[in-house]
Amino acid sequence: MASLVGRLSRAAFIRNAATLSRNAGSKSVNGTGPTLSRTVVSSTSGAILPKPDKVPFGMIRMTIVTVPFLYLGTLISKNFAALLEEHDIFVPDDDDDDD
Repeated sequence: MASLVGRLSRAAFIRNAATLSRNAGSKSVNGTGPTLSRTVVSSTSGAILPKPDKVPFGMIRMTIVTVPFLYLGTLISKNFAALLEEHDIFVPDDDDDDD
């Protein structure tokens, strides 16, 4: 079952890769269809695209999401380090370098 899924996904990937190749010089792939490409400022007909929508409060939203998860990550790592030290799994050596 897993090998069948692997073969089907590989076949779909190869077919999509041929269709979506970024071969800017040619207009078709093996003469079967157009090559899809992403343009930044113009559409396929040459029209200039409108400006993208600006997300209001983008930096504030990013901060609201990032800061709590950074804090949560530091708490988890601090507690895990304390657990390792408590069970003597990882205890740094207290070498005095008073030479």
